[in-house]
Amino acid sequence: MKVLISYTISVLLLVSAVAHIISPEFYAELIPDFFPENLANILSAISEAAIGIALLTRKYRHLGGLGFSLLMIAFLPIHVWDLLREKSALGQFPIPEIRLLVQLLLIYTGWWLYNSKKAQG
Repeated sequence: MKVLISYTISVLLLVSAVAHIISPEFYAELIPDFFPENLANILSAISEAAIGIALLTRKYRHLGGLGFSLLMIAFLPIHVWDLLREKSALGQFPIPEIRLLVQLLLIYTGWWLYNSKKAQG
């Protein structure tokens, strides 16, 4: 189960990393005005690709889980900010609220992948 979840998250991260480069406008509404859009897309692409690759490898999967959890924590304020805006980039109720709950689940999933390695010794 852990491997399947790791591979699934990895594919999503790698696709997202490529999308940040070839379709940065897709993410434009989720990037706060005070943060440089190009920098946000480049940093997101690099971190998503690195974590995605780590999740594919047995040796680094637990670190990929930690990285994924930390990345989702880093993205959490963006989703809270979007939820509180007058017009959410993700649409109307209940989509932003569901996305925030999914974000919390993703944070836990990354932490679970990280801790499952520690529990094995």
